[in-house]
Amino acid sequence: MECCRRAAPGTPLLFLAFLLLSSRAARSEEDRDSLWDAWGPWSECSRTCGGGASYSLRRCLSSKSCEGRNIRYRTCSNVDCPPEAGDFRAQQCSAHNDVKHHGQFYEWLPVSNDPDNPCSLKCQAKGTTLIVELAPKVLDGTRCYTESLDMCISGLCQVSADFFFHLSRRLSFTI
Repeated sequence: MECCRRAAPGTPLLFLAFLLLSSRAARSEEDRDSLWDAWGPWSECSRTCGGGASYSLRRCLSSKSCEGRNIRYRTCSNVDCPPEAGDFRAQQCSAHNDVKHHGQFYEWLPVSNDPDNPCSLKCQAKGTTLIVELAPKVLDGTRCYTESLDMCISGLCQVSADFFFHLSRRLSFTI
């Protein structure tokens, strides 16, 4: 049984070093991933149109902690919504119309484009200057800003790849 192969004559040493290092990196990535259970099924999409998010979970099999994330996301439902569907953030605000705020009912309108926290649900009571954060996070798939394809995922603004949206492909990423 042969232990090691000789490199073909003329094979540059730099190339051999690259192969050795890349195989070690791949192996350490395999070792790291072997501490995790397989990724679970993808969840339902957070939206039926207009671009939403779906997630998949995995479980750490080690008694200690595992390196990496236990959740990954991908975009879904990347088709335009019909005009009658309305704004997704506005839908989330109006869901609070039948909940009293300081003993009074309000009709809530969305406050968009908050540079400090674009993924919180801030709404303004119609006809007043009252602005309230009705939820710390908007629903996954809500656009961070009005004229942007960036979307909120788990309360954080994730930069989208416009190219993927326009081709109606799915984009997967882990946060």
